[in-house]
Amino acid sequence: MKLNLLMFFLLISISGSAQNKPIAANKLVVVKSYTQYQAYVKSNPNNELVEIKKAIPNIKLDIRYATKNNFMQQVMYKQARAFARKPVVAALKKIQNELNKKGYGLKIFDGYRPYAITVEFYKKASDKNFVANPAKGSKHNRGCAVDLTLINLKTGKELVMPTPYDSFSAAAAAKYEKVSPEAKKNRDFLIAIMAKYQMNVLENEWWHYDFSNWKNYDLMDIPFEKL
Repeated sequence: MKLNLLMFFLLISISGSAQNKPIAANKLVVVKSYTQYQAYVKSNPNNELVEIKKAIPNIKLDIRYATKNNFMQQVMYKQARAFARKPVVAALKKIQNELNKKGYGLKIFDGYRPYAITVEFYKKASDKNFVANPAKGSKHNRGCAVDLTLINLKTGKELVMPTPYDSFSAAAAAKYEKVSPEAKKNRDFLIAIMAKYQMNVLENEWWHYDFSNWKNYDLMDIPFEKL
């Protein structure tokens, strides 16, 4: 298994040296070329990676991977920004509008994640169940996943949830029952309103939501600075 994983990373390294070509390893395709990405957007506007904060000005950001406050304990992103595909941002905008009417809002921890970061996560994570396998890629790499929570609009504080963000514990599971009534109520409310707009919770992470049509989008490895 270790040998196969090493071979996979070697293939990624070799493929990444070819400019303007996607990475190809074990039938996995990762778009590294910004020119190719632009062509995809031109052919289908839904392929655009939209900056969430620009599209939804009152949404809150707490981009943990742009700080050392994350499970890697190191800065992974050069910029504290969050992106997602155009239909995902459209869904988030509808969710934010509905939440605002109830006195709540969204706080985004992470959105689109360059593929190279997923590779680094997998190398270091102590529990592989909480990170995507590079052999398949992450829905974050497709711009079709967001990590988030709920906040109170008046105070700006996060609502009580079963665990902190990026907790590698059993209580992080979307259906874990041994949590306080308040945490369960908030978690289930968040899961329900996200599902209403085609954003489905990941089974073992209450904060992670995947766009239902994620299969329509390629894996990407374009850094924030180029977007």
